[in-house]
Parts: sequence; C-alpha cells; structure tokens
Amino acid sequence: MIDIKNVTVRAGEKTLLEDVSAQCAKGTLTALVGPNGAGKSTLLSVIAADRKADAGDVILDGKPVNSYSVHALAQIRSVFPQGSVIRFGYNVGEVVAMGRAFRDLPPDEDQASIDAAMLATEIDHMAYRNAQTLSGGEQARTTFARVMVQATPVVLLDEPTAALDLRHQERVLTIARDMAQAGATVVAVLHDLNLAAAYADRIILLSQGKVAAEGTPWDVLKKDMLEKVYRQNVHVLPHPVRQCPVVLTI
Repeated sequence: MIDIKNVTVRAGEKTLLEDVSAQCAKGTLTALVGPNGAGKSTLLSVIAADRKADAGDVILDGKPVNSYSVHALAQIRSVFPQGSVIRFGYNVGEVVAMGRAFRDLPPDEDQASIDAAMLATEIDHMAYRNAQTLSGGEQARTTFARVMVQATPVVLLDEPTAALDLRHQERVLTIARDMAQAGATVVAVLHDLNLAAAYADRIILLSQGKVAAEGTPWDVLKKDMLEKVYRQNVHVLPHPVRQCPVVLTI
C-alpha cells in the first residue's frame, strides 16, 4: 500500500531525510521510531503528501502520492497531526464529525460512526463541550476519533500517544492495531519503544535521517543497535506476558 522510494528531504543546508526507502503493507501497523530529529515526522508528512520530497517518491496504492487531488487524498489517507491541538471553538462531536466531511461515504451511516468512535475513545460524555476547553489528552482522543470516522485504508499517526495517560495509550494503540487487522495500512510515529514493541508488526528505526534498521520488533530492538542510535545504555528483555521485547534503560 505504501512504497517509499529513495526519499530525500532538505531544509536549507540541512538534510532531514537521506535516501530513505521502505514499504508498509496492507493489514499491518508500522512504527517509526528514533531519537529526536531523526526524521520520523518529516517522513510521515511526505507519506501524507503534506510535504514534498526533494528527491525520491512515495507510491500510495499504486500512484505517486503527489498526483492525488485533495479530495482523492481524503478518500485514501487520514492523518493524526503532531500535537493535535484543536484551535477552533466547535464542540467535540462536531470536531469528530469533520472526519466524514470530505469522505464519499453513505451519509446515513455518519452518526453511528461518530457515536462509535466517541465511545471507543471515551469522549462520548463530552460530545457537547467546546473542544478548546479540553485537556491535551482529551483533545488528542478527540482528534483520534476524527481519524477513526474518516475510515480510510491508510492511517497516519504522528505521536498519537504523546499526551495520553497509561490507559488511553493502550486503548488508542489497540484501536490502531484493530484497524490494521481489519485491512488498513497504519503508520505511527512513536517515542515509546515498548509501545512500539507491543503493538507494531514492523518497526522502522531512523537515525540522522536514514534508516538504521527495519523489521519485526525483535529484529530491530536489539541492545547494540539501540545503544548506537540513542547513545544510551539499555537492556532488552522478553516481556513476561506479551510476546515482544522490553527495553529498559540502565
């Protein structure tokens, strides 16, 4: 579904991404991880067609991503932006409903989809509150519900758990994984390596704008690689319940 081909992005004299290639398959959740400034959000913005690469291309469902019209993009990909601050005074239900605005979906299904998304993200009791009065975590859950109702085959999430408490981190990533298992291609920028290990099918580890490692959580989250990329001593253990690695700092 997503084919990233030799993508390079520059900002003035600085190279943000250099010759990055990767693939994200239908029915999978791919986590983009790496230190601050590694290029994670830049890569996601190129995939979303919010930023144009200086070289290379992203093929989205068989077509170059920049060849899609705005309306066509709304049919194929939804985006959870970094920060997810809501800057307009609509109520929560109206913000969530915006996810249906540009989608060619049966309008008689809109309200059921909106209600289900608000219930899943536990914001249903705030449906009539001004969205700007919410906490950061509540705004993030509202934005995630908007992404849910857009119901696109590609879902792009930029730090969706950054503002969330423990319970809602797990709930949001469980929903994201469910989307993937239902057939969507989900790509999420995550800082928490243990959340990435628990929920991602594949991990792309970026370092200084390049792909340092790519593969399953066990393939990528190796002690030597993580210490090299993050410049931090770690210990990697098997999770006592989940079949995934756990990364501990030491």
